[in-house]
Amino acid sequence: MARGDKSKYTGKQKRQAEHIEKGYEQRGVPEDEAERRAWATVNKTSGGGKKSGSGRGKKTNKAPTRKGGRKGGASRSRSTASRKSSSKSSKKSSSSSRKRSTSRSR
Repeated sequence: MARGDKSKYTGKQKRQAEHIEKGYEQRGVPEDEAERRAWATVNKTSGGGKKSGSGRGKKTNKAPTRKGGRKGGASRSRSTASRKSSSKSSKKSSSSSRKRSTSRSR
């Protein structure tokens, strides 16, 4: 099998690569680079092309897919840590202003 030949990949693996490639392109990655990254992800997930034969299957590794989901997208626009710190700072400022106003009136 020549390098780059996709004949040993299943239909599911080809669909996965296509979907991953579209996601990279939406993020602004060039077409060639997106295709390369997509197939690298499929290879990392499934261990390469699925070969025929009994007992030759491997478990799928879902870590690369989870990493991609966490790395980009709308969910990463504002992390939970920044939300927590902003709410804490607003609470601090309101309570400190109350303390000042009560100490001045005494």
